Amino acid sequence: MQNQVPDNNSSHPQPNNSSWFAELGRTVVLSIVLALGIRTFVAEARWIPSGSMEPTLHGTPNQWEADKIIVDKLSYKFSNPQRGDIVVFSPTQELQKEQYQDAFIKRVIALPGEKVELRNGKVYIDNKALPENKYLATGQRTAIDVCTSGQQPPFLSQPVTIPANSYLVLGDNRNSSYDSRCWGVVPRENVIGRAVIRFWPLNHVGGIDKSPLYR
Repeated sequence: MQNQVPDNNSSHPQPNNSSWFAELGRTVVLSIVLALGIRTFVAEARWIPSGSMEPTLHGTPNQWEADKIIVDKLSYKFSNPQRGDIVVFSPTQELQKEQYQDAFIKRVIALPGEKVELRNGKVYIDNKALPENKYLATGQRTAIDVCTSGQQPPFLSQPVTIPANSYLVLGDNRNSSYDSRCWGVVPRENVIGRAVIRFWPLNHVGGIDKSPLYR
């Protein structure tokens, strides 16, 4: 009697190509959902489009030459912005009136309830000069002469008290920054997150905080 050769195909079925493609599709969809979730709720990458935060962050319309940062969107779900934080925020109502649509990045200078005024090129908070030598270049003055458009008179043309749930923000490049001096405060609800890490250029990779100048 002739021995039969085992039918390997029947004992070890070949993988079903359709199920493999279905699994791949599920993996891709899940990856996209996770990526979008992280970007929406946790963190996102951005690049600096202008020089308003020089010398702390280098900005240029050419994103390949600009600093690139990670924005922490989670921390402010549990705490409020602090003085010195570099924050990204969506345009306020005043800025929207001027047709601004893209997010801004500035440094938090004054907190809710604080009285702010400009004297002799310096920022005063509750009648005390704010020490800013760690992030302002030598010789920088903070004045309203940069406010040549928008709200007139400029917001900080006289002493103001910051409203509840709002923040006064300024660029580190005071001579070339369109900021709260001109158009007013940023409501808490407009704050997207805090700049925490610079990941480009490679020779300046690291954390972003209330640090001294690096350029």
